[in-house]
Amino acid sequence: MEEAAELPPAPPEARAVFGDRFQDAVRYAELLADAGVRRGLIGPREVPRLWERHLLNCAVLSEAVPEDVSVCDVGSGAGLPGIPLALVRPDLQITLLEPLLRRTTFLSEVVELLGLDHVTVVRGRAEEVLGKLPPVHVVTARAVAPLDRLAGWGVPLLRPYGEMLALKGDTAEEELKGARAALSKLGVERTSVLQVGEGVVDPPSTLVRVEVGESPGGVRFAAKRAKAARTSRSRRRR
Repeated sequence: MEEAAELPPAPPEARAVFGDRFQDAVRYAELLADAGVRRGLIGPREVPRLWERHLLNCAVLSEAVPEDVSVCDVGSGAGLPGIPLALVRPDLQITLLEPLLRRTTFLSEVVELLGLDHVTVVRGRAEEVLGKLPPVHVVTARAVAPLDRLAGWGVPLLRPYGEMLALKGDTAEEELKGARAALSKLGVERTSVLQVGEGVVDPPSTLVRVEVGESPGGVRFAAKRAKAARTSRSRRRR
């Protein structure tokens, strides 16, 4: 395996963004640069740009997340954007959803080490936990899949009138345009593209915001959710 480069010092912006959790952010960056690379969670070439491209790029997502809500980070991987978001927003109840064992093991270690009591790690795919996890106010995701496919996984996990926030790059507008038909079938009522992190990351992070109405996922997923809930209740009664 290619040897990882040395982790650069935290930029001044990191102190302002992470505040009293700055040292925890440094510890997380060190874990990503060491165990994260050794376990194949991030590429060694990402280490020199961990702060700007990963930690800060994800932390500024907090600008778009309402206060005191529940969040599910779908396909959390090494904890991006969920861990940086948790460090800057102790008011949120965050679930890190990830199907791969080696990743959930790493996430659980990070959550315990950093004392993130408001974060829960769940192993599974979005379609597997539908009806088993309580619906959330906000779903977050970063570099997981094209928007139409990502929405098919994330939108059904939302509460009525919830929203999905997907960190995207230059293709955000194009992806949104191509996904409109699929989003409509999923009960999406409004979409927008936002820029967050002005003055913190250059260029600012690009977010696609997808807002649902009273039927997240549309009719098909409402039936699937109800069936999963009935099965879960039946098992608890046994």
